[in-house]
Amino acid sequence: MRAAVQTGPGRMQIQDVPRPEPGPGQVRLRLEGCGVCASNLTPWAGPEWMRFPGEPGGLGHEGWGVIDAVGEGVSGLAPGQRVAALSFRSYAEYDLAEARHVLPLPDALAGQPFLGEPLGCAMNIFRRAGIEPGQSVAIVGIGFLGAILTRLATDAGARVIAISRRPYSLDLARRMGAAETIPMEDHAAIIERVRELTGGRFCERVIEAVGKQWPLDLAGELTAERGRLVVAGYHQDGPRQVNMWLWNWRGIDVINAHERDPETYMAGMRDALEAVTSGRLDPAPLYTHRFPLERLGEALDATRDRPEGFLKAVVTLP
Repeated sequence: MRAAVQTGPGRMQIQDVPRPEPGPGQVRLRLEGCGVCASNLTPWAGPEWMRFPGEPGGLGHEGWGVIDAVGEGVSGLAPGQRVAALSFRSYAEYDLAEARHVLPLPDALAGQPFLGEPLGCAMNIFRRAGIEPGQSVAIVGIGFLGAILTRLATDAGARVIAISRRPYSLDLARRMGAAETIPMEDHAAIIERVRELTGGRFCERVIEAVGKQWPLDLAGELTAERGRLVVAGYHQDGPRQVNMWLWNWRGIDVINAHERDPETYMAGMRDALEAVTSGRLDPAPLYTHRFPLERLGEALDATRDRPEGFLKAVVTLP
């Protein structure tokens, strides 16, 4: 099979490698595509802890496709079924997944991408945020994740204040239901504007979805007394400092919304599938850029550089 192999910082090659064989309790997927996650960017830059070459297909964890082989002891799944899965080498033509971590897709989604892992992640973050009708919710950072959370929070009856750097992202937030949008430019001006919009109370819920120090600082400032700050950004480029004086004085709850339990991921993926099939959520417009496997490096660069109109890159396979 063909698989993408990272050979150095910012370098990717497509290599011919052995096709994996499913072991007991596993299935093999013939992949149709895989989303590109911002968590790939630190490995793509080649930090000192990376070892090269990487494993074939490595970094890809947002794949979907068709089962083409099953291992011993697998029941309820069969070749020809279209599925999304929790798997971790999906920048390739084939990948393996544990059968219990496979989500069958209905015929209604035939021909459509279904990025199970990031959609499930969004649903789990929303659940842990505990958003209620009538609340003011600030979402700091409107990328793929922030856009979905804007829609979910709005549909839950909350008033969403979307804060983001790019005009494109703010326009998207409005389309996803945000009541207010604020450019992420001036720290003090943003705080004052949210103070005005909330009558001095600030926000009962704040979701930080950037993964950088300044947005985390800002998110704390926007959280109301006894409010909840939800850390959804992926902070992987070094330690962070927090204003514990502020957090302590306001008595806020801080939720690190990243899950590590595969079963919790699967629950989120099932929730996402229900939301998409019922029409409550349409992620298709959020997949703004598509690349063949041979151009995975370009997809990763676009995810890093975020050109005009960019939100989410998807690698597609024939």
